[in-house]
Amino acid sequence: MHHLKALDLSELQSHRSEKWRAFPKEILPLPVAEMDFPVAEPIRQTLREMIDHSDLGYLGSIPEMGIAFAGFAQRRWGWTVDPLQVRIAADVGVAVVEVLRVITKPGDKILINSPVYPNFFTWCNETHLEHVDVPLSQSSESVNGSNWILDWDGIEKAYASGVKAHLICNPHNPLGRVYTREELSRLAELAKKHGVYILSDEIHAPLMYTEQKFTPFLSISETAREVGITLTAASKGWNIAGLKCAIIVTENEKMHETLNGIAPATHYRASLLGAFATVAAFEKGEPWLDSLMVELDHNRNLVADLIAAKTPGVGYLIPHCSYLAWLDLTSFNLGEDPSAVLVEKAKVAFVPGIRFGAQSSQFVRLNFATSPEILEEAFNRLATVLR
Repeated sequence: MHHLKALDLSELQSHRSEKWRAFPKEILPLPVAEMDFPVAEPIRQTLREMIDHSDLGYLGSIPEMGIAFAGFAQRRWGWTVDPLQVRIAADVGVAVVEVLRVITKPGDKILINSPVYPNFFTWCNETHLEHVDVPLSQSSESVNGSNWILDWDGIEKAYASGVKAHLICNPHNPLGRVYTREELSRLAELAKKHGVYILSDEIHAPLMYTEQKFTPFLSISETAREVGITLTAASKGWNIAGLKCAIIVTENEKMHETLNGIAPATHYRASLLGAFATVAAFEKGEPWLDSLMVELDHNRNLVADLIAAKTPGVGYLIPHCSYLAWLDLTSFNLGEDPSAVLVEKAKVAFVPGIRFGAQSSQFVRLNFATSPEILEEAFNRLATVLR
């Protein structure tokens, strides 16, 4: 297996992306969910060929997308996808918003379970929906290696109250939690009973570690296929968010017909480069992805070791997916916004926990998809404050 090495700090500081422009140079930026690894060669080769041939026009027909994703889903998860039910949007946020515009109307209620990716709240506001939050809670029990537990009574009550859609994050950002087949099946049955659509954001699904299995929502059952819509992309798995392409997947003819109501321009607003880079990722990107997961596996454990050695009061559950660490700073009494204190005093930037839900103000989210050297430097800095 090819050894994948993260770029060094001096090169990263020359990058033009938000992660490297949002803070002054003396701040170590670990918030934005993009990786510090070189992009996979098959993707770079596709982009080079298109640029070298001045092939930079509008995105049109791309049957390759459905075929490429179906192949990847079958190999990776044993999920049989209908290539003809894979459609394109510019990113997962656009996909969610355009789907919600078809299946809901302003004023309808949508369910989310905080703490969750902050843009879930943004998308509810953009579509003028009333968001209903049934938070996950921490328990002494463990489900699938996580002590973050779904509130089933709360979910059923919300469904019964007239919720039209339920937006779930699987695998979960920021908790690193993977929902079980049983949990997803229970959601599907409840959704069918109460007439709720389930939108499953599966953007982190390629980034699974070996100890757990990812279950695509639409692979669960006929019921799940009746109520479910999957939204995903290669952008997180292969670090190509700036290329702007995502996919919307259905596995039911009636649902597919319903989503024909999505504005045709949704497809054309995605990027030609992004679409063909995504095809390359799904078709030829698995060796790179496997190498990446070795590095991320090392880093998720390194974070635990660094916490034990340098900042032992930090709460951290090793995630089962992706590259995001959800850190509990409650014991340090850093005030309303611990992330602001850490930027000012330790010169390390995180995403403030409050953005993920009202109950998470004492958490921060750290992105560990970087070099061990940068992580060690971050914890050396944090140790001066988190004592």
